[in-house]
Amino acid sequence: MLRTLPDESTGVHRGAPRHRREGSARERRRFRSRPPAAPPGPRSGAAATLPRLLATGGYRGSWLRWDLFAGVAVACYVIPQAVAYAATAGLPAATGLGTAIVALLVYAALGVSRVASVGPESTLTPLIGATVAPMAHGDPARAVALAATLSLVVAGWCMVARLARLSSLADLISWPVRVGYLAGAAILMIVGQLGTVTGTPTAVEGVASRLRSFVAGAGATRAAPLAVAVGTLLLLLLLDALAPRLPGALIALTAATVACAVTGAAGHGVALLGPVRWSPPSPHLPAVSGQDVQLLLLVGLGVAGMAYGNTVMITTGAGRRSGAPDDVDLRQELVALAGVHAVLGLTGGFPVAASNSRTATAAAARARSQVHSLVTAGIVAAMLLLEAPLLAQLPKAATAALVVFAAGRLVSWREFGRLARFRRAEMLLAVATTVGTVCLGMIVGVTAAIALSFVQIAQRLARPQHGVIARRPGRHGHHRVNDHPDAQPIPGLIIYRFDAPLFFANAHDLVRGVLRAVDEQAARASVGWVVLNVEASGEIDITAADCLQALCLALRRRGVVLALARVKPGPMSLLDRAGLTRLIGEHLIFATLPQAEDAYLTNRLRPVPSGPAA
Repeated sequence: MLRTLPDESTGVHRGAPRHRREGSARERRRFRSRPPAAPPGPRSGAAATLPRLLATGGYRGSWLRWDLFAGVAVACYVIPQAVAYAATAGLPAATGLGTAIVALLVYAALGVSRVASVGPESTLTPLIGATVAPMAHGDPARAVALAATLSLVVAGWCMVARLARLSSLADLISWPVRVGYLAGAAILMIVGQLGTVTGTPTAVEGVASRLRSFVAGAGATRAAPLAVAVGTLLLLLLLDALAPRLPGALIALTAATVACAVTGAAGHGVALLGPVRWSPPSPHLPAVSGQDVQLLLLVGLGVAGMAYGNTVMITTGAGRRSGAPDDVDLRQELVALAGVHAVLGLTGGFPVAASNSRTATAAAARARSQVHSLVTAGIVAAMLLLEAPLLAQLPKAATAALVVFAAGRLVSWREFGRLARFRRAEMLLAVATTVGTVCLGMIVGVTAAIALSFVQIAQRLARPQHGVIARRPGRHGHHRVNDHPDAQPIPGLIIYRFDAPLFFANAHDLVRGVLRAVDEQAARASVGWVVLNVEASGEIDITAADCLQALCLALRRRGVVLALARVKPGPMSLLDRAGLTRLIGEHLIFATLPQAEDAYLTNRLRPVPSGPAA
């Protein structure tokens, strides 16, 4: 028998009959456009720290053309963005490009997403600049050293989170806080570029001082840099609207560079980027003091949380957009970010995160693996080593326009409207985050907003929904009596549901609610049992246990029996330790509500012995 081999392009055997090999043109197109199979799920143990490429069993030759194409496409975005975002952080252009190279290489070795592109990101650079600039006092070398130290601090926090198993910590930053922070960061980014756009000097620190100095010098605005910035911005907007798949940033900055070179705009006040000197870095510790490290610890925690949260959201969403979702291992993402920032700290780079635009580009180009990041890093390195004179002719006003364009994409008025329609408190939290970020500074503003979100969580947990439930005719399950007037409680039986974990902040409210329901029912008819449905209480503390004991004794004084239903194993063990199962009686703790109802109906004509007295 002729042995056949599978054909990668058609998915059938070469030795198969012709009519089976060819198939229809539609089938062949569907197979070729099919996204690559999703990589294996999260790994554990020693395998969790292996590079993704090695752990999945090697690289397939058929992937190379897709990774090459994706790498070139991403490079068209990362080069102008790295230059512009480095300017936002107050760092040299060479630092931005070098940071991009290192981040791409290290994440390719340690990352778990096949399409994520990690590097300088617009959501982080305003925070880096707001932190580093005041400490550097205008010294570029010190600014680079402080940014590298901040990268080491971020690496440390990521490893602490990994060792403490806090991979879900980024989920504590609510969506309104994220929306408000991005809007505030956009305002700070735009304000920081006003002087570059108009060609006038502005203050270095503080939004208010920058705006005052900008207004004071508005009369000295130079037409040439303003024209370059406005023209670049209009071209970016036009390309984004008409041809979003093209590398608009690269096209716009190239056009601005050519236009300035042809018209001689440098002689009319248009500042150029200047010489870009970069050489492959040698590992070294940044020259900073211990006091500098102490000042950067809190900022590093905030940067680590934002970088991790941003990376997780982008890496988990990119696969869904490409049709082949990655199983993102959150623990390994912390290890990857720690490794990336550790190397960045030793090579003079600043903190990074996954980029939404570049990751989307890689996904759209059907990148098969992180080899596309290696291709991108190689192209950026070649640009730095071979084409540095071209970068030197780049007008700063054009990079400022790119920063303004990126800032505009951070603000989502639609999200503010959606939050307002959903709940006014959510929208107010987003607005408070924006105002706090702009007026108080990024760290203080975001910290205050996160504190407000925790206050909201505490309020909702302290005063959750709870009340009497009963069956409705023709419906399954039990429903709140206050919401459904047709609900029919069993005479003499009150089933009370508490929709939250039971702890010190809400336990007293539960006791008050149950006693109020008993008193209201006793005014109309006698009450024999109260069945407390605690299925939502996956946790209980000592205060809640004491309150349940007080509730049991208070009901006994009224001649009412307390029973529990749907108690989970964790709370049950805690009830045992607190002596509540003995007090209430194990025969009055039921697995389901129907069992509790049947027990009440069986025993309502004769008293049910309660547990021993306290």
